[in-house]
Amino acid sequence: MAKNRLLTMLFLALMACSTVIPLSAEAQKNKTKNIPVQLKIQKNLSDDQLLDLVQKQTFRYFWDFGHPVSGMARERSNAAFGYGDEVVTTGGTGFGIMATIVATERNWISRDSASANLLKMVKFLAKADAYHGVFPHWLNGATGKTIPFGRKDDGADLVETSFLFQGLLTAKQYFNANNQVENELRNRITWLWDEIEWDWFTKGGEEVLYWHWSPNNGWAMNFPLRGYNECLITYVLAASATRYSVPAAVYHRGWAQSNFFLNGKEFYGHKLPLGFDNGGPLFFSHYSFLGLDPRGLKDRYADYWEQNKNHTLVNRAYCLANPKNYKGYGTNCWGLTASDSWQGYAAHSPNEDQGVVTPTAALSSFPYTPEYSMQALRYFYEDLGHKIWSEYGFVDAFSEHHNWYAKSHLAIDQGPIIVMIENHRSGLLWKLFMSSPEIQKGLHKLGFNSPALTP
Repeated sequence: MAKNRLLTMLFLALMACSTVIPLSAEAQKNKTKNIPVQLKIQKNLSDDQLLDLVQKQTFRYFWDFGHPVSGMARERSNAAFGYGDEVVTTGGTGFGIMATIVATERNWISRDSASANLLKMVKFLAKADAYHGVFPHWLNGATGKTIPFGRKDDGADLVETSFLFQGLLTAKQYFNANNQVENELRNRITWLWDEIEWDWFTKGGEEVLYWHWSPNNGWAMNFPLRGYNECLITYVLAASATRYSVPAAVYHRGWAQSNFFLNGKEFYGHKLPLGFDNGGPLFFSHYSFLGLDPRGLKDRYADYWEQNKNHTLVNRAYCLANPKNYKGYGTNCWGLTASDSWQGYAAHSPNEDQGVVTPTAALSSFPYTPEYSMQALRYFYEDLGHKIWSEYGFVDAFSEHHNWYAKSHLAIDQGPIIVMIENHRSGLLWKLFMSSPEIQKGLHKLGFNSPALTP
C-alpha cells in the first residue's frame, strides 16, 4: 500500500490543574535527547490496574509532548527523516483528540483544561493552511504552514483530514456543556467541518474519491481511494457532510470496486470478507474504527465485526505459526502492523514480516481479542518492560530476533492504544461518534445497518 503510514498525534504542554503527574527532571532531560525514559515495572497489577496504567501513561504523548503553540500532536518523539519537533500531524491529532476525551472522562485532566486546549487547537486550524477545506498531512506546529510529506504531496490530504474530523466530531458530541468555551468549541468544529469540499476530491465528478490535491501539482499524486484498507472512514464522512457531500455511488462504484476489496477466503481457519490475503497490517481494523462502532455494523459487502475480529485472529495465528522462525513470536508476543523497524519504517503484516512486533497491533485490538490482547500486554509490560516501557507508554516497536528496540513513539500508533482500550472497556468513543447526527445520516445514505443507528 502506498502511504500506509499517516503519521502523528496530539496534545499540549502541561497544565497546572492537570492530574497527570509531571515528568521527572530526568525525563525532561532525556526527552530533549530523544532517549526514552525507562520506568520501573509495577508488580502484581490486576487487569484493570494495568489497563489504567497503559492508557494513562500513553496519554502523556499527547498531553506532555503536544506542540506548545498549536496544541496539535507531534509526528513522532524523535527527530527523523530530516524533521524534528516542528512537525505536527493532522490524522494523529484526530486520534489524540479522542484520547483527550478518554483522559477527561477518567479524570486524569480537568474538563476545563481539555476543552480550553481543544479550543486553542481549532482556532489554530482555522488559520492554518488548508486546500478546499482539507488539511495537509503535516503542518508546522508554530506557523500552520504546510510541511510537504513528499515532493508532490504538498497540499490536501483527504484521509488524514478524515482522521482529524473523526476526532473533532466525537469531541463535538462529548463537550456539550452550555458554557462559553464549549459552545465556541462546537461552533468552530462545525465551521471547519462545513468548509470541507468532499465533492472536489472526485476530480471533476468521477465516482471515486482521490487522496491528494496540491495547488502546485494538481492531481499529480493520482491516488484513488479504493478498498479495502484504512480509508473507510473517509467515505463515511464524505457521505455525511452537510455541504459538499458525495453521492452513495461514489462509495459503491469507487471504494467497493478494486481487485483487493472482496475476499471471502479463509486464512488459518478464519474467513476474511474483505481485503488482502492474510488481512494486511492491523491498522486497517483500527483507524476507521476508533469512532465507527463495528459491533453489528453491516452493509451489502461485509459484517465489520467479523472482518475486524477475523483480521486480528489471522494476524495472531500467523505469528503463532511463525513460518520464518523469528525469535520471540508466540501466544504472548504477536501483532504486525505499520511501524518503525530495524530497517526503517515498514508496513508489517503476514505478507511483509521482518520479525518486528508493534505493541499497538495487539493492544489496539482489545475489543476484538480481549483475552489474547491481555496476554500480549502482560508480556510486553512484565517481561519486556525494562526494554520497551517508557514515559510515553510502550515504544513504537521491537524485534527480539534482531535484538532491536525502538527509541521512538509515533502519534498514529500511540493514540489507538488509548482509544481502542477504552472502547473495549466502556464503548465511550463508539457511543459518542455514532450518536453524531451527521454520521447517522451518512451511514444511512451508504446503506449501513447498525444497532447504533436510529430509524
